[in-house]
Amino acid sequence: MLIRCKANAGTMQSSDLMVMVEPFETLQIEIESTVKKQYEHLIRARIEATIAQLEVSTGIIRVSDRGALDYAIAARVETAIRRASGE
Repeated sequence: MLIRCKANAGTMQSSDLMVMVEPFETLQIEIESTVKKQYEHLIRARIEATIAQLEVSTGIIRVSDRGALDYAIAARVETAIRRASGE
């Protein structure tokens, strides 16, 4: 799936996250989280699994997490990517 434009999904409320995606020549994942020290590796793993499933190979994915669970991370990332691809 190709990221064609900027898009986002989510909120900045507690137990949620905001995902922003935009086109870029390489794939970059940036994570800001209130629980980054303890859970960054799990958040990154869920993001990477979701983008692999959607076959995304380029773009910037910025995540501002406020303690979201893994299913919410996957849903927000998928929604932002689908919006950015025009689907």
